[in-house]
Amino acid sequence: MSARLRFWWGERSEREQRLLLAMAALFAVVFAWLLVIRPLGDALADARARHDRAVIALAEARGAAGTIGSLEKSVPVALPTPINIFVGQRAAEAGFTVERIEPQGSNAVTLSIAAARPQAFFAWASDMERSHGLIVDRLTARPNPDKTLAVQATFRARAG
Repeated sequence: MSARLRFWWGERSEREQRLLLAMAALFAVVFAWLLVIRPLGDALADARARHDRAVIALAEARGAAGTIGSLEKSVPVALPTPINIFVGQRAAEAGFTVERIEPQGSNAVTLSIAAARPQAFFAWASDMERSHGLIVDRLTARPNPDKTLAVQATFRARAG
């Protein structure tokens, strides 16, 4: 095989040999570009994008932690009735049909609502935090087929 290649190479003129060498060099450069440099550049761009998203997520988490910390340190609001009765009354006033309400000790309550409009529920929960001194400790919301949410939330009174 190498003898045939040498014979073929020897049959070419010096100009053809130079052109073939230039073609092989250009082919090697393009091949290296397509198989090495471009994939590494794409991987680097993806890594930078992931890093940017992670930095933003970290900043959002730190901001949320600061907000939660300020809620924890704020002065507790005295509830006129036990927390389970208070939350049940407020939910009924807001128009939610409470499926189940279970006290979790003296300062927390778990509330289950089978169907609530998302905007109305989250506005109500935010109002419970701002106006009544309760903190949403846990929240589980699953979508229903009719564009409502099945919600299970645990509210607790701020520690004083």
